[in-house]
Amino acid sequence: MRHALTLSVLAALVAITPASGQTAAPDTATAKAQEASSALARGNPAMAAGLFTEALKDASLPNDRRAVILSDRAVAYGRMGQQRLAVEDFNRAAQLFPEYAAIYNNRGIALLALGQPREALKDFDRAILLTPGYAAAYHNRGSAHMRLGASPDAIRDYTKAIELMPGSAAPLSGRGRAFLAEARPHAAMRDFSRALQTDVRFASAYRSRAEAKLVVERFEEAVEDLSRAIAFEPANPEVYVLRGAAYLAARNAASAIKDFTRAIELDPKSVAAHEWRGLAHAKAEAYEEAEADLSLAIELDPRAVVAFAYRAFVYKATAQPELGLKEIDKAMKLDPSRAEVLWAKGEIEEALGRTEDAITSLRRSLVLKPSLKDAAEALERLGVAPDTSGDAEVAGAGIASWRVVKRGNAFFAVSSELVKLRVPLEMLGEGAPKLLDWEIRTQPAQGVATLRFHAGRSGRIDIEQVALIDLQANAVLGVQPHRVGDRLSVWTWDDTKVTVVSIDGVTDEFALRSAKPKEPVVALAPNPRRGADQNEIGSAKSTPFWAPWAQSGWGGGGQTTGQRPSQSQQRQGPKPKTLLDVLFGN
Repeated sequence: MRHALTLSVLAALVAITPASGQTAAPDTATAKAQEASSALARGNPAMAAGLFTEALKDASLPNDRRAVILSDRAVAYGRMGQQRLAVEDFNRAAQLFPEYAAIYNNRGIALLALGQPREALKDFDRAILLTPGYAAAYHNRGSAHMRLGASPDAIRDYTKAIELMPGSAAPLSGRGRAFLAEARPHAAMRDFSRALQTDVRFASAYRSRAEAKLVVERFEEAVEDLSRAIAFEPANPEVYVLRGAAYLAARNAASAIKDFTRAIELDPKSVAAHEWRGLAHAKAEAYEEAEADLSLAIELDPRAVVAFAYRAFVYKATAQPELGLKEIDKAMKLDPSRAEVLWAKGEIEEALGRTEDAITSLRRSLVLKPSLKDAAEALERLGVAPDTSGDAEVAGAGIASWRVVKRGNAFFAVSSELVKLRVPLEMLGEGAPKLLDWEIRTQPAQGVATLRFHAGRSGRIDIEQVALIDLQANAVLGVQPHRVGDRLSVWTWDDTKVTVVSIDGVTDEFALRSAKPKEPVVALAPNPRRGADQNEIGSAKSTPFWAPWAQSGWGGGGQTTGQRPSQSQQRQGPKPKTLLDVLFGN
């Protein structure tokens, strides 16, 4: 059903019209085809398919017109979930009219729905070759790349689609999913937010943004987004499960249990809902209910590895670690590399007094799933820091007490003075990151700091980002694009928030902990005739010329106007541009 919906949404991006100069079809066929198109637009694909079939009975139809009607009928079949019939029609249409790019784009969508992303990729390539400005084909090729696990290629295609149709939410959301797959949750959140600014009813973007917020442990905000998603999809059990997980992460087991219960009401055979509710009951010390849920999950799916792991945790909590060890043995046979299994294994090993084994298991679980909060808390309880042996230092990239490390494909900034903090250095261009400045705020945002870093290059253009850090909570509030070439973002600090007008015209707000007296915005721009310590207001150590809060200008190029933007400008800004627009002057 989901594939049929995808086909209908993306097919709507394509204007399926006859090629210019082709021969007009007889009136009867044309009338039937027009009536079919109206039925399709009204959401009646079955009627449309029948009418398209009537139109195709006209033997005098020229090849190009017949191909268009076949392609239209294939779209109707796709919306009905009959993807194989759709592909058959697309095949016949391609034989009759091989220059028609929409055929390949739409056939690619049907092939994706049939689980054939490599074949779909070939069709999207053909569509783009025939029509280089085909935005929907770039979007769909990005989706094919995502199915194949090639998220960097997907990001490039989604970015091109955004350039071609900046008013569409779909490619922004698609690129957000790709950023999330690349462990770049802050970039993902910005894209989901932009998608929602474009279409406030784009329900899946609320869910996706919530998933990104869960990664960065903004649990209450994730709950808010998922509540919005539920308003659009009140009968979707998966969204209730996700919100329940967010509630549980925020230590609200009662609300979590309510959501998991609702998910089970909607789908009594949901293994995930029973597993999660079992864990929530265990956290609420309702152990009989927990064991009942987990046993039912295993009854529904004898290979429900997470259920075995959670049941082991229940046995630990009820002082039965030997029984828990038996559950761990079952789980390890099913999936020894599952993070939840290794966490539960560590819990049981701790209960059995095998502390070193427990530490090894818990560290392994965090390598597999860094966001697994239970494992991190277990290590903290044991007085052990997470394993950093996999970190490889990037030579010459640090500053002061900070250094840059790489783990897998991700970069982080770590400090000898803030040992619990790892700042993700999300890249926006080619190359490795390099730290440029570290600034601790005083007023009005005491306890807040910024870490500016080189985030790669696009051609000859340097890109910088700024990480906003809450020092009291040891948490990263956001990672914001700050500079592309000579274009700068504008930061405005208030008593309880900071507002960032980014280089692509998007405005973001971050709530701050402190509520100090308001500090006026300082108008200060780079002056090439002065040294770093010779700015008009303060030294580089107190307010360096790059500092985002030192910018009062609204335009690009870091030029100041001496005036702050109006509230309406701050709220709305110019029409959002993509980073590609900024990089290439579009």
